[in-house]
Amino acid sequence: MSNSNRRVFLMQVAACGSVFAATAAQAQALDEKDPQAVALGYVADAKKADAKKFPKYAADQKCSNCGLYQGGAAATGGCPLFGTKQVAAAGWCSAWVKKA
Repeated sequence: MSNSNRRVFLMQVAACGSVFAATAAQAQALDEKDPQAVALGYVADAKKADAKKFPKYAADQKCSNCGLYQGGAAATGGCPLFGTKQVAAAGWCSAWVKKA
């Protein structure tokens, strides 16, 4: 194998690895202990939201009916507040806004 072919092969392997890593990162669920999640009071189960600490919380609020939730009817989905991490549709955080 010539040096030129070897370089091309190694670049292709590296590119495939980057695509795989990006795909895996997108599917990662948000951990309630993540610093951003803690700052916003995120919980994967809205029933466990701290109503004393977050008086804005109401029992009918959850990620799936938040204007920021990007998961449609899925059990998990994206939220621009948490980057590529997936939030639970049944979850809640203090940034909840009514869906338009």
